[in-house]
Formats: sequence, structure tokens, C-alpha cells
Amino acid sequence: MKTEHRYSLIVFDWDGTLMDSTAGITHSIQEAAREMGLPVPGREAASQVIGLGLQDSLRSAVPSLALEQYPDFVELYRKHFLAQQETMVLFPGIPELLEQLRTGGHRLAVATGKSRRGLDQALQVSGLAGHFAATRCGDETNPKPHPAMLLELMQELRLEATELLMVGDTSHDLGMAKSAGVDAVAVAYGAHPEAALRVYAPRACVASVGELRRWLTANA
Repeated sequence: MKTEHRYSLIVFDWDGTLMDSTAGITHSIQEAAREMGLPVPGREAASQVIGLGLQDSLRSAVPSLALEQYPDFVELYRKHFLAQQETMVLFPGIPELLEQLRTGGHRLAVATGKSRRGLDQALQVSGLAGHFAATRCGDETNPKPHPAMLLELMQELRLEATELLMVGDTSHDLGMAKSAGVDAVAVAYGAHPEAALRVYAPRACVASVGELRRWLTANA
């Protein structure tokens, strides 16, 4: 007998929501700026752009970066990111949470500011490649906070906005959900502070994976 759920599809952000990679991304942005002799953004400024598309991230975090310098900056960023990749792991409890949701009848998806290459690599390394019904990346469509990722997932999986729930750790995730007419849950253990997340009036704002699991079990 099929279990009826309030949400047919639960969409997760990747960095800072499923994977503990916020510090690594921030460090990579800072080190790339340092190597290019540019003003190095502070930790808060660098982490604030997590979740945005690449060009939007660079414009915001390193405003002195000239357009023609973008390719060199991206290569340096990737070098530093890959050097730390082995230290970036899923948050404790995430594999069990995703398995519980899948076996309970939910479909899962990812909407991330990562590139397709970056997400595919992360899915393989994390062992989650087969967990998701669909994924969208920042270099495939309009990046967050534009609603395109969620709208495209709805179209691909033939769902209405009321059937989706977005789970993310940044204001960009919550802004995307709001623009798409999709409910959201904020996780305050990632890149953005709780106060910035609550501005978007998510259905819940949780402080840990365990709290997220309990909320989803009771409400999704």
C-alpha cells in the first residue's frame, strides 16, 4: 500500500545542506583571490555567495575581479577546492535521512549552484549517485535565487508547486523556493545565519540534521 505524503518530492541543496563543504568553499575563494593579488574577502563575504551561480558568486565575493580574469580565478578556485575534497564529507546522519525518505516513498532531487561536473563528481564520491530522481545545477539554467531550477524539476517530474519541499541552508535557496511558490525548510547549520533564513518565513528552521529528520518524519 502506497503511503500518502504531503510532499511528493523533497529537493535538497548540496553544499552546506547535505555536504559539510562551506568552510572548504570559503577557503578556496579566499586562496584564489590571494594568489591573484586581489583583495581577499572575509569569511562572511565569501560564505554569503555559496549557492549562487559562478559568475554571480565572483561578482559579489571578489568585486575587483575583471571579467577577463574569471577563467584564471575559476581554475585557481578549483585547484584549492579539489585539494580539500577528501576532507569534505556528508553531514552525519544525511545518508540515513535520505535512505529513510526514499524507502518511505518520497522522491528526492538536488538543486545546487554547483556546476554539473562538480555535482556529478560529488555524487560519485559521496555514494549518493543513485538516490535522486532528478538534479539541476547552476550552469544548466538560471541560477538561484531565480526559480528556474524548481520550475524545471516540476516540469520534468510532472508535479505541482504544492507537491515540492525545498531544503536549503542559504537565503538563495529560500528565495528560489518563494519565487517558485514552493514550501521550504531552512537548515541553520550551513552557510547563512538563522536570522537571514527566517526572513523568508520557511515552514521550519532547524539547527541539526537530527532536527531536520524529526521535522520531515512528522510533516513531509
